[in-house]
Amino acid sequence: MLDRFLYYCLTVPIGNLPLFCIYGLFDIFYLLIRTIIPYRKKVVEQNLRKSFPNASEPEISYIKKKFYGFFTDLFAESVKNLFITEKSLRRRMKVRNPEVMEQFYDQGKSVILLSSHYNNWEFLITAQSLLFRFQAVGIGSPLSNKYWDRKITGRRERFGMKVVHASNYKDELRKLTSRPAATLVLGDQSPGKAENCYWTTFLNQETAFYFGAEFMANEFDMPVICGIIHKVSRGKYELELKLITATPKMEAYGFITESYIRNLEEAIVQEPRYWLWSHKRWKKDVPANPAEVKLEHKERFLKRFRS
Repeated sequence: MLDRFLYYCLTVPIGNLPLFCIYGLFDIFYLLIRTIIPYRKKVVEQNLRKSFPNASEPEISYIKKKFYGFFTDLFAESVKNLFITEKSLRRRMKVRNPEVMEQFYDQGKSVILLSSHYNNWEFLITAQSLLFRFQAVGIGSPLSNKYWDRKITGRRERFGMKVVHASNYKDELRKLTSRPAATLVLGDQSPGKAENCYWTTFLNQETAFYFGAEFMANEFDMPVICGIIHKVSRGKYELELKLITATPKMEAYGFITESYIRNLEEAIVQEPRYWLWSHKRWKKDVPANPAEVKLEHKERFLKRFRS
């Protein structure tokens, strides 16, 4: 009952306001999460200090302040995203170089779009089917609250995106035969078991990454494109595409994942305020025997796809 009340009596009315009005409402939220009840302050500060060990305290404080401003706008835009019109969304999310992906549609090939929690990924999820001719597919895990999971998934899918669960994405992809698909993967989430991760140095720290995109690319022989979202102005974004590989089965182990990580790292270093620093990205302990874990992971990959 409370979920229905919050959705229909709070989220729907606010989400249907003009975006500038929602920004105004959430300016209060900015003051709350930055000064009165700092949102995940310790997590944000720890992540920033470890990622930028040579930065001074004033520099860390500046990035943190800017991050909270971005996070507040992201929250406002995410609420608006649930009810935004197609016309407005097309205006607010554009692609700098769509030909990088569209060439594969012309070849009849499905692709993987590997992006991140950098700038407004919610706009990208909802707009993807409007930006490209491909059938848009998004892989994710359902929310623990089933009511909100149904509502948010339904709103994300209203322009053509198909949201599938990570546990059965293979079956869902095999069903899509009418036209090539572009499967969106947000590759910077905190992954599962340490032995199934790709370990590398990222932002000056030993970091575990999902290996799913590289695995999927080799399983289905799909080209992989990295998508970095850039902020143009408040509420307006551009997606920059970079081809990682058109021939995944010819690449060395880790090439796809490592290429994606370096593209993401470069974007974060240039504009650190736009990454999700409140996310507990480094909560996974580094294995006691990292070299052994990495070698075993590599051997399993090579046995499956290169033997």
